[in-house]
Parts: sequence; structure tokens; C-alpha cells
Amino acid sequence: MAAEIWTVKRLLAWTEDFLRKKEIEPARLEAQILLAHALGCKKIDLYVRHDEEPAEAVRTRFREIIKKRAEGMPNAYLVGRKEFFSLEFKVTPAVLIPRPETELLVVEAAKFLKPLNAPAVLDIGAGSGCISIALAKQHRTARVTAIDISPAALEVAKENAATHQLTDRVRFLEGSVFGPVAGETFDLIASNPPYITHAELETLDKTVKDYEPRSALDGGPDGLTFYRQIASGATAHLRSGGLLIVEIGYQQETAVRELFAAEAGLENVKSFKDIDGHPRVVTANRKK
Repeated sequence: MAAEIWTVKRLLAWTEDFLRKKEIEPARLEAQILLAHALGCKKIDLYVRHDEEPAEAVRTRFREIIKKRAEGMPNAYLVGRKEFFSLEFKVTPAVLIPRPETELLVVEAAKFLKPLNAPAVLDIGAGSGCISIALAKQHRTARVTAIDISPAALEVAKENAATHQLTDRVRFLEGSVFGPVAGETFDLIASNPPYITHAELETLDKTVKDYEPRSALDGGPDGLTFYRQIASGATAHLRSGGLLIVEIGYQQETAVRELFAAEAGLENVKSFKDIDGHPRVVTANRKK
């Protein structure tokens, strides 16, 4: 009996079926992303390589990747990258995987920054640097300061800034919230802070709970720990009329709006909904 030939087409079909049985969706896209990574090619190249039979070493590597994915490791960590705002970012388990929902924050922040000349931007909890770098790309004279408490995350963010040729306009500082920028003011303060409650942490999907950094998820007992710190320090670090913009969990809209409204130096509190209709971003302005 002739040996079975494992072509690219057959590997994709088998992997799609396997992942679907493991309830990993979208199974077809996942299979394509992971096989392209194992082959060292772009996903689109798979269409012209359907009849190719990958070498045994490639198939072995692919099997190892699929095993880890089936165990729960996110594909972004397996391939080491993730697209955000049409830019590619290196990601490792040291950083939160960029989410499409966070692009709304970049859109609204970029609108505010557009008329400003050489605006100063602060990104609190920078992680992979996706917000900082996307905003620097959107506004070519913006100067961005990115803060994170994790040295490992900052190393990833620095690599991403270098990849996108932004090391001259994005600086990285280690520390918590406003600690590293005492005495400095900014036109815009942005943050996607940890906002998962302690109770919710234990209910997260294992792909998040077991693999993404807990420090980027844990928002304290009620999920509002970092919003309180950001709200209380924002007035001192925002220039007149400056914008504070944060991502929120969709059930936190009222609580975060109330925190911002309670600050004497802030006004004009607004909410913005994501593509699914959930409140996702809250903003406030520094009083003039």
C-alpha cells in the first residue's frame, strides 16, 4: 500500500477538522495561520502550494504547534505576532495580545490629536506598545511616552517601536501609572488598564487565564483599581483641554464615568461603543 501523502491541502483539511472538534474557532483560519507559520510563508501563499508536500521536519514542527494550540496556547503566542490597526506587532507571553476592540480607543484618540502640532501623549500600561505605536503612526509629529510596570513587556514594546522606526518618537519608562512622569503634562493620556475583577479572573477562558500575563488582566476586587489611580492623577498630568481616554469592560461604563465625573478637574465625560454595540471607551477632558 502506498504511503499517504501529506500535502499542504490535506494538512489544512485535517487540521481544520481537528481544531473544530476541539471547539477552536475559526478553525479554518487558525489552521491557515499556524501552517503558514510552520512553512515560513504568508497565509496567502498556501493557495498556490496546495499540492506541495512539506518536509518531515516541517510536519513535525507543525504537529508540535497544533498540540500546543489544542492545549490552549493562543495562536498569537505560537506565531509570535499579531496585527493591530493594520500594523504587525511582536507578541510574547510577557504581553497581552492586542484585541480588535482596542482599535476604537486609537480611532478616538487620533481624532483628538489630529489638529494638534507635536502633541505629547502618555500611554499607561503599554504592553506590546500597540496603542503607543499606532498613535505615533497616525500622527507624524506626536511624541509618545509609554509606561509599563513589566520590564519584559517593555522589551517587547521597544522591539516593536524599532520595527516601525519610531524609536525617536516613542520613549519607554518602567513604573506604575504616573510614577515615572512626575511633573510632566500631556495633551492626551490613554490607557487600556487591567480591568478584570478577581471573581471574573477564574472564569476566563483558559487561553486567556493560563497564558496571558495576569498583571495585564487583574483590575483588583472590583476591576476599578487602575481607573481610580488614573482618574485621581489625570488632572495634574493633562494640559488645559487635554483628553483622558481609557478602554473599559463593557459592564464598567457607569462606574468609570462616575469616577471621571467626580474629579473636579475633569469635564465632558463621554462613552463610545464598539462594533458589537458594547460600551468600550470612556473619555473626559481637562477643564480649561
